[in-house]
Amino acid sequence: MMHGPGPAADKRSWVVLVASVVGAMVVALDGTVLLIAQPALGRELGASVAQVQWTSTAYLLMVASLLVMAGRLGDRYGHGRLLWVGSLGFGMASAGLLIAPTIGWVIALRVLQGVFAALLQPATLALLRIAYPPDRLRRAIGIRTSAIGVAAATGPVLGGVLVAHFGWRAVFAINLPVALLIVVLALLLRVPAPPAPRNRHISLIGATLLAWPLAALVYTVAGLHEHGSTQTIVGTLLVIVGAASFAFHEQRTVQPFIPTPVAHSRPVMASMCLLLIVTSGMFGALFVATFRLQQTLTPLATGLHVLPLTIVMVAGAPFAGNAVRRYGARRTAVGGTILVALGIAASPQSNVVGSLGFAVLGAGFAVVMVTATGTVVGDAPAGYAGVVGGIKQTAMNIGPILGIAVASSLTSAATEAGVATRGAAAAGATTASAVLAAISLAALIPAALLPTAGSR
Repeated sequence: MMHGPGPAADKRSWVVLVASVVGAMVVALDGTVLLIAQPALGRELGASVAQVQWTSTAYLLMVASLLVMAGRLGDRYGHGRLLWVGSLGFGMASAGLLIAPTIGWVIALRVLQGVFAALLQPATLALLRIAYPPDRLRRAIGIRTSAIGVAAATGPVLGGVLVAHFGWRAVFAINLPVALLIVVLALLLRVPAPPAPRNRHISLIGATLLAWPLAALVYTVAGLHEHGSTQTIVGTLLVIVGAASFAFHEQRTVQPFIPTPVAHSRPVMASMCLLLIVTSGMFGALFVATFRLQQTLTPLATGLHVLPLTIVMVAGAPFAGNAVRRYGARRTAVGGTILVALGIAASPQSNVVGSLGFAVLGAGFAVVMVTATGTVVGDAPAGYAGVVGGIKQTAMNIGPILGIAVASSLTSAATEAGVATRGAAAAGATTASAVLAAISLAALIPAALLPTAGSR
């Protein structure tokens, strides 16, 4: 272990913290910074809305599918090694995106980025557990968690600035120096080799069975308006068979994605469902709003229009924590979910109503995020804190995948219907946001299953 007394140990701990924070931030940032750039990307490469959405969902799909397996690879081969391999690969994929000539190349390179991001992300947390003693670990994790929130929230604003001044490829250029910094820091680390795990077998079966139905679902939903009935039926069957295969594998494997004690914890599973649904609605709303707003606003103006989301999300977290302590997780989560739905419904407007909608969305998401995270940490079964953290992160990647797929389908239909008039497209975006707001309200069901005040 690295957390021994003395200045040398403190210096190593700070190196680990910087590497962890920067690595986690670049992965979170890459999931949101592209949103503002997507309309410009689609115009330059002649891509449809359904094709453009794959530049986000392909990345998130790989991260969601491979996170757990990447954590096990780190346990076997060393998290420091995975940190620099993941960073190097992430940077190389970003460099490739600077010269990608077609939408197909962009999607393929985003898949590669997602693979390396999945290797990078678990290592950033695992190294903190190695470098910090228990009494200092919580603070280090808190810094990392806050950094992830700030990076994800500032992505649309940063994307607007970069696209306005340098074009859409600039959102990938910023990854290069950051990836190089992480590689250097990772090579400077002296992390002891991990003990040999009892079960040395690492299987891709679970990751494949998770990715399969998700990819089929995205393909089916995103292309719903343009697919024939045969393609839709085949896609639906692939989703059903894939989901059933994953469930069957979970029951038989010795390393299930969701261990039985975790699956039987109602507060933990309710929190996962809450996060999945709310992140689905929020990212879907951002996708719709990005295309709608850039019909009348520049990318920079669009990023600034979304800025209230960032400000309120970051500033509202402390108040959300106080609300949980005062009113309990259940009532706080219900209130946060309602705010999210109201914010999504107002978000596609290009006037002050839209900006206020993003502010309300940021407040609601901060409340839900703090409440669900606190429940996950507080109610995780003994000995499963790390596993629960990985599942939570996976849920927060699956949510945007589904939300963007739904938004893509609705936006594509609205775009085609509104070719002749801008007003028709605006009405379509409003309808799409209303559907996403209704989907977000489904989170009231898991929110109602969270603990009440004083129930613990």
